[in-house]
Amino acid sequence: MDKSLKNTIIITLLVFAVSTVWFVSSYSRAAEPASFRSFQVSGEGSVTTIPDVAKFSFGVVTQGGVDLASTQEENTQKVNGTIAFLKEQGVKEEGITTKQYSVEPRYQYYNCYREGNDVCPPAEIVGYTVTQSVQVKVRDFSILGGLLSGVVEKGANTVSQLSFTVDEPTLVQNEARKEAVEKAKTKAAALAEAGGFRVGRLLSIQEGFSAFPQYDYVSLEAGRGGAAPSIEPGSKDIEVSVTLTYEIR
Repeated sequence: MDKSLKNTIIITLLVFAVSTVWFVSSYSRAAEPASFRSFQVSGEGSVTTIPDVAKFSFGVVTQGGVDLASTQEENTQKVNGTIAFLKEQGVKEEGITTKQYSVEPRYQYYNCYREGNDVCPPAEIVGYTVTQSVQVKVRDFSILGGLLSGVVEKGANTVSQLSFTVDEPTLVQNEARKEAVEKAKTKAAALAEAGGFRVGRLLSIQEGFSAFPQYDYVSLEAGRGGAAPSIEPGSKDIEVSVTLTYEIR
């Protein structure tokens, strides 16, 4: 074999071998970036917000006899009267939502076997209970106390689930998220400087955040003739945490 041809073949094989090693290394690095040298940093962001929406529910429970239509009519009149009151006070129609409507029979049971009778009549319906529950969404907190006491005066048996929240929680969470990421990036740069390396590619990001709070959850007992309660929504901190994984260079 010609000597020059032999050298060409050897050089070609060496180049091919080096290229193969480089390709395998690059592919492995791209496929499993976490397997290479990396480090993690975390950051927390917090935003204090004031709620702009209040929600509460009221219910009307009506017990009647076997004339179901009469019981339903009585219940409906009370609910409709309460809804009309809410609208008169400035609550928008889209802020009033019926959450439940149920009709449950009440039975009279006979314990004939205790009395020694072999034959016992079946349970008998002696009446019906009709229940409606309505959720109310309010933006004007100045009328909230009057609404809570007013719905009871109009026929509601229960008032419950008073809560405060923000209508657009994503906007608040985005502010906290931005702060958390900036803190994590600053920490990554500080760690790299202290450790004598450079920050490489961002390999992954994980996030955790507190569920948007329902402010001061309250259950109110229905009462008649009392003064309107004073309602204070207060404020709440929305917190977001992030964990960033960087490549070490």
